[in-house]
Amino acid sequence: MPEIIEKKTYAGILEKCYKFTAAEEAKAANLYPYFRMISSPQDTEVVIGNKKMLMLGSNSYMGLTNDPRVKKAAMEATEKYGSGCAGSRFLNGTLDIHIKLEERLAAFVDKEAALVFTTGFQTNLGTISALVGKDDYVVIDKSDHASIIDGCRLGFGKIVKFNHNDPESLEQRLASCPDGEKLIVIDGVYSMEGDIAKLPQIVDAAQKQGAAVMVDDAHSIGVLGKRGNGTADHFDLTDKVDLIMGTFSKSFASIGGFIASTNEVIEYLKHFARALIFSASPTPACAAAALTAIDIIEKEPERREKLWSNTYKMLNGLKDMGFNTGLSETPIIPVIIGDNMGVFKFWRYLHDEGIFVNPVVSPAVPPNMAIIRISVMATHTESQLDHALEIIHKGGRMLGFI
Repeated sequence: MPEIIEKKTYAGILEKCYKFTAAEEAKAANLYPYFRMISSPQDTEVVIGNKKMLMLGSNSYMGLTNDPRVKKAAMEATEKYGSGCAGSRFLNGTLDIHIKLEERLAAFVDKEAALVFTTGFQTNLGTISALVGKDDYVVIDKSDHASIIDGCRLGFGKIVKFNHNDPESLEQRLASCPDGEKLIVIDGVYSMEGDIAKLPQIVDAAQKQGAAVMVDDAHSIGVLGKRGNGTADHFDLTDKVDLIMGTFSKSFASIGGFIASTNEVIEYLKHFARALIFSASPTPACAAAALTAIDIIEKEPERREKLWSNTYKMLNGLKDMGFNTGLSETPIIPVIIGDNMGVFKFWRYLHDEGIFVNPVVSPAVPPNMAIIRISVMATHTESQLDHALEIIHKGGRMLGFI
């Protein structure tokens, strides 16, 4: 008798999973750039497999993720408090180190109070969805981070988008929704474009329409501001910005997030932000690492000076070669290639040459605007950046991008 082959069955909702083949096809073509396994600390150099690579894809702008002082603080906190909190902030998971961190964060960004969440993503989810009700409007930049978009979707208000970093477009969109309360949410530094929000004009537009302003400073903390304290301080507009959000996973060398505002706003969020109330607390190690990172950033302003020196070196070097770096004016530097396949080929060349960068393709960026995303750190040496520029130049010429 012929062998009977049992047909594989699955629930209809899972059909899309079985039909998804793009990742396997990219792996077969040796062009799959994601989930690369690193077996070393996040530093200016990392190890993938048995190969040492120059890291130009990290968000550790201050270069503190492998700092001995940060690691020591995390280990000591684990020894004192244990490895976790076994509950949410709302119930049994608030430690004295969480309160100390919130007080430190509020002082750092010059606000009355702060509230710590377990991740930056949850901070935006919890804050926006708690504040924006069914008769309200949330007005966002078209290039805002995914966590902002998802926070808006979880709220019951109307979502209104304005053109990227375009205050005139913002004013027009604000005028189109005059009958409800309005919250404007922007990134301080945009994570793909690398440009800085035009905060003075955005604040002006908000005041004309009686809107509140929230700035996501995930990529601004440590980078902008007199003490590395963000976009609002950079423009001397801290008193005009209602809410300042930040993450720990970048300059603060940890994981977590926070929102800072008035005492009243923070007290409200403590009781209505579902992403806070129903999530386990940040670990003691994460809180201690962030606390120590804040101290280092404030006490060592030379780190920020070196970061900007490295930024200008890389940005000007790429421009001089003929690469299109778009709107970038920060340590986030997009090299605009255009088509997705071109980006994957450039990534593959750089990876094989020992340079770690991040390819970003549509729909994460607009069609025909695929990029190689480069980010520099305060701890990169000039010789490391010179080497990277040499390899990038060689690959760009060989592949016909310059």
